[in-house]
Amino acid sequence: MAMQGICVLGSTGTIGVNTLDVISRHAEKYQVIALTANNADEKLFQQCQEYKPLYAVLADVDAALRLENKIAQTELPTEVLSGVESLEKVASLDEVDQVMAAIVGAAGLLPTLAAARAGKRILLANKEALVMSGGIFMNEVKQHNATLLPIDSEHNAIFQCMPEHFQNGLEQSGVNKILLTASGGPFRTRDVSTLHSVTPEEAIAHPNWVMGQKISVDSATMMNKGLEVIEACWLFNTQASMIQVVIHPQSVIHSMVSYNDGSVLAQMGNPDMRTPIAHAMAWPDRIQSGVEPLDIFEVAKLDFEKPDFERFPCLAMAYEALKIGGIATTALNAANEIAVDAFLNKTLAFTNIAKVIEKTLENTKNMTPDNLQDILQADSEARCISKEWVNCLGFK
Repeated sequence: MAMQGICVLGSTGTIGVNTLDVISRHAEKYQVIALTANNADEKLFQQCQEYKPLYAVLADVDAALRLENKIAQTELPTEVLSGVESLEKVASLDEVDQVMAAIVGAAGLLPTLAAARAGKRILLANKEALVMSGGIFMNEVKQHNATLLPIDSEHNAIFQCMPEHFQNGLEQSGVNKILLTASGGPFRTRDVSTLHSVTPEEAIAHPNWVMGQKISVDSATMMNKGLEVIEACWLFNTQASMIQVVIHPQSVIHSMVSYNDGSVLAQMGNPDMRTPIAHAMAWPDRIQSGVEPLDIFEVAKLDFEKPDFERFPCLAMAYEALKIGGIATTALNAANEIAVDAFLNKTLAFTNIAKVIEKTLENTKNMTPDNLQDILQADSEARCISKEWVNCLGFK
């Protein structure tokens, strides 16, 4: 395997840090070309010292200036850039073979699209790219011969369990159903009547995974699973009716694929994101990830249950947005980002996250997007509607 140049979009987040950990175990195979972050200049500086990238990008201009001053006092080869256009630039550099797309939320869409248009191997951890613009994004991947590999543990597990030519159609490939697992988050068994008083601190305390705040809240509402259902439809060229969400509290089986001969293939492992990251980085080969092998005797038992849509209305709304089509999934994602941010800033009750999303979908005029501009316009309009409902609902 020739040396691979890697750009890590969102290098200071959980996925980015885990990606760099895997890279550090295989310095003879991978070279860090570019690292990017939003405004975490101090953490990015530390990463630059260790990995010596050619480029470091901060979306925030002031943070970029601070980083530039720090870099100037060293002998590092790193050029500091800022802004969204710079994110797109480093994602499409000739020196870059692989792009880890780990920027959380809609902010990751444009640089990930740039990587697709440059024909890169895209390690997709940013589910919002497909949720917002699935058809447009997949067309860019196909048109420019990019390689798209999923990083979410569930989608990576499904990918590992799929037949070789699944893109020709799941039913033609003998697939009966995708079983998409979910931990159920921290409130799987909590009294539903008490969920209104949930605090951000409680919501981000995930029982199995170490994740960023926004993704942790999405896990608590199970919107993350709703977004993953949407993403899976695009990744595996299928419909929502082919995807069954299965709550599996132990997070040992990361997802399953059911075949029409009665077989069910499952991918298992310890809940550690370095496993899917290493798999996608080396695919079709395998490399060490640093994750301890699963001890099935220690696990002892595996539990499964159906999701409760009364407890998790966000999951039901994701299925509904898929059914509506058009820009509904774009509006769903935008509303969720605004509502979760408000909840984390303690201006919105936990149970009102779902209500903000519901009201936004009800007040969004649906259409079929023809291009990226349509997607960005729909995203902007949905955010405006969502903010109005955040102000209206608050802690009611």
